Amino acid sequence: MNLTEYIKLSLRALVTNKIRALLTMLGIIIGVSSVILLVSIGTGLQEYVKQQFQSLGSNTIFVMPGKVDLKNMSGPPTMNTSKFDASDATDLIRGSSVITEATPAVAATSLLTYKGKTIGVEVIGVWESYFSIANMVVEKGEPILQSDVERSRKVIVLGSKAATDLFGDSDPVKSYINVGDVRYQVKGVLVSKGGGGGLGASIDDRSFIPFTTGIRQFNLNHPMMILVKTTDEKSIDQAVIDINRILLKRLKADDFTVVQQTELLNTINQFLSVITVALGGIAAISLLVGGIGIMNIMLVSVTERTREIGLRKAVGATPRDILSQFLIESVILSLVGGIIGITIGMLGSMALNSFVKTYVSLWSILLASGFSALIGIIFGVAPAYRASKLDPIDALRYE
Repeated sequence: MNLTEYIKLSLRALVTNKIRALLTMLGIIIGVSSVILLVSIGTGLQEYVKQQFQSLGSNTIFVMPGKVDLKNMSGPPTMNTSKFDASDATDLIRGSSVITEATPAVAATSLLTYKGKTIGVEVIGVWESYFSIANMVVEKGEPILQSDVERSRKVIVLGSKAATDLFGDSDPVKSYINVGDVRYQVKGVLVSKGGGGGLGASIDDRSFIPFTTGIRQFNLNHPMMILVKTTDEKSIDQAVIDINRILLKRLKADDFTVVQQTELLNTINQFLSVITVALGGIAAISLLVGGIGIMNIMLVSVTERTREIGLRKAVGATPRDILSQFLIESVILSLVGGIIGITIGMLGSMALNSFVKTYVSLWSILLASGFSALIGIIFGVAPAYRASKLDPIDALRYE
């Protein structure tokens, strides 16, 4: 017999017991779809983080409070109370030839309220230069100006999604909203940058107020971070040297950490990769359960078809023929279940994409389908081997 005949014979046997075959495949379907779905969530989160960092540009540096070791993170970074002053940002601009702009920043999650509508967003207090550093463009109105910072004005620039959530299609510029219990005038609305989808705060969800106003609003004494922009990507290394030199005149080495965007992105991606693999591994456990289900059903099938096996051997079928037939049946069950699982997983990922950023990668599809085929081979060997070793005379006598 050739492979085509084996496949036809196996399909005929499976079609004869459609309900049992479907129930047998159920474990593989659930396992494969779970792997595709969970890995797509993890991969989608990585893509989202990548987009957020790319939107800032490649020549951006973060100066964070405390000592943060990105290369040896065994747990969450321990960050000391910030000892930054707003004047540190000015010193960095004046003291380095490669630093073009810098801004201190404070942030907190606040409730924005307008005519009974309330949304929770991240509100960030910044200088005027933040919008240039972060490559943010105002679509309506104008950005925070340095005069707003100097006079601690209660004005706010809304992210595009925050503006839509509060005002719908109406123009919010010059309208008044509440940030917590404080009344602010909307000064502008930012151009949408996309991203988000439920995992973390999207740039479009954030809103911005003058730095000095933010210090009072959030009851803080020091900036939470300093954001720095260099002349270009090539000047980043020199900028890092300059930042350390300038800040060490007033602060200790343990009081701050200079983080390049690429370092931070790589660290976050490593962490998210571990989570993605862990999610896929947890989902893959159900594939093993599905494989055990296939083995059990195939063993039952061997018992039910003992007389058929005996008859085939009596007319010339070899043990290899019997072994191949049952092994192919097992692989077909796994492959068909895998294809259905991949389809369900991709459809589920598309549905979730409206709420959570997801991304179905080719490697997750290949891994899930390959694993499902391997499951069929591994767990199909024992029943197929048992069938091939049946004595034809005893098999024909079996009741």
